[in-house]
Amino acid sequence: MSGIPIYATMPQRIWYYAFRVICGLIFFYLIAPIMVIIPLSFNAEDFFTFTPEMLRLDPEGFSLKHYRDFFSNAAWQLALKNSLIIAPIATLLSVSFGTLAAIGLSQSHVPFRRAIMAILISPMIVPLIISAAGMFFFYSSMGNWMEANLGLTKSTTGYIKIVLAHAVLGVPFVIITVTATLISFDQSLTRAAANMGASPVTTFFRVQMPLILPGVISGGLFAFITSFDEVVVVLFVGSAAQKTLPWQMFIGLREQISPTILAVATILVFISICLLTTLELLRRRSEKMRGITPA
Repeated sequence: MSGIPIYATMPQRIWYYAFRVICGLIFFYLIAPIMVIIPLSFNAEDFFTFTPEMLRLDPEGFSLKHYRDFFSNAAWQLALKNSLIIAPIATLLSVSFGTLAAIGLSQSHVPFRRAIMAILISPMIVPLIISAAGMFFFYSSMGNWMEANLGLTKSTTGYIKIVLAHAVLGVPFVIITVTATLISFDQSLTRAAANMGASPVTTFFRVQMPLILPGVISGGLFAFITSFDEVVVVLFVGSAAQKTLPWQMFIGLREQISPTILAVATILVFISICLLTTLELLRRRSEKMRGITPA
């Protein structure tokens, strides 16, 4: 009985197995809705339920028609294009600002560090609908100013507003992950580099960045997921020209009842699995670099 000490009492043995059963049930409760979506995305009919052919595992009941519709439908492709434009740029801004903020707040001489940290991570805490409403009024005024003074089109200002709004939502994730990485960072390394004549910029890129890179990448992945999956802020700040995948999925559920949503959801699930796997590998690499045995 691996994992149970030989001196364990009967209640301890019961709890050992009961705890694993409880964890398994919780995992099943969380994963079951996703596992239902995946086979339904291969439905040969335009239904959101399992057909008799699917229940009999009849090949006639399965099809890739919804995936073909996703890759051939102009509305879905526009939404995919917008998501692939907005999310990477917003992630780049989040990583840049969040990393600099985390490094600055890690310095002991910075006054009001806790208050500043609380303000910077507030977008993660404040209800999203409140943040979206505030961003609507702020970015609407900013968009009008850019159109009047810079001569930008409404479409361009729409993209800029969504990118900036998503960058604000992604910054807290970068700050938290980079700050967690900086806790174990040896500040004497930067002092040693400065004593040897390295400039602050050289010290950052040659000494500090390689050691905190796992935290930076992890924060960037969280920021990317946040931007790629976000819909509330886009509804408030964007326009029809900036429809993203979540927005198009929302429309498909509310207006068109399109089964293509199931295919898109399945694709996003596999993308999320790949990103989470990358995060786990980065976590293990970070622990290895700090001399911690990965769990």
